[in-house]
Amino acid sequence: MIDAFLDRLGETRPVRPDLACLRNLHRAWRERVPYENLDVQLGRPVRLDPEALVDKIVVRGRGGYCYEQNGALALLLEAVGFEVTMVEAGVMREQRGDGQWGNHNALLVTIGGETWLADAGIGDGFLEPLPLRELACDQDGLVYRIERLDRTTWRVHHHPGGTISSYDLRTEARELRDFAARSRELTTSPSSPYVTTLMAARPAGGATALLLSRTVRHLGVTRGEPRTLAGRDEFADLLARDFLVPLDDLGESGVDELWEAAGRQDDLWRTRIRG
Repeated sequence: MIDAFLDRLGETRPVRPDLACLRNLHRAWRERVPYENLDVQLGRPVRLDPEALVDKIVVRGRGGYCYEQNGALALLLEAVGFEVTMVEAGVMREQRGDGQWGNHNALLVTIGGETWLADAGIGDGFLEPLPLRELACDQDGLVYRIERLDRTTWRVHHHPGGTISSYDLRTEARELRDFAARSRELTTSPSSPYVTTLMAARPAGGATALLLSRTVRHLGVTRGEPRTLAGRDEFADLLARDFLVPLDDLGESGVDELWEAAGRQDDLWRTRIRG
């Protein structure tokens, strides 16, 4: 299994459970495995069992959203020999309260007695793991800050201008199956942002390309102006080129369905703005 994962990431062998390897694998994952919710937009069920994750992300070359991303990354890190603990997190809990717990997961990796935070489930998140201690960390000009809230709870402050402001995590060990019910809710509820908004994100060239419905922008040290895609062919080219999505995996009419759905979503946004 390790060889298939490494081929997917373009990483060389051998690998071993040390900090240099963790950094390399985490960065390669962030750069090669796109954050995306295209299956949700196509009405396909999201499966979190190991066989489904390996098939989708490794064999078929797709990406996924937070539970899929960190579930599959945990499989790779454990296969290499890392000590990995999956934990519960809450994106925007600081602003929205305890109901946010469980809307995200993250990984704690212990190396030589020190714990590192690994997370491939935020579209414009950090490229390399962060030490789980109170600090500010500069990565490629973007600053992430970790704050301890109590003995078992931490807050990760996202870089200014990012897609989120922060998320909280608590260090009690969880299993990926613990997130199955919340994942079903987030991928099927008509009010869920994963249902109402097509999303894709991938870091490259010092910035993260972010697609929301038909609007694309670039987030990083320098921020580009939002741009609305002009047509279906540009949309398809963007998915394949910037987000590394294998278009044939979307099905014969997949791109067309996604383009139409994204258009309806943009129309709703404009209606809300005018209202």
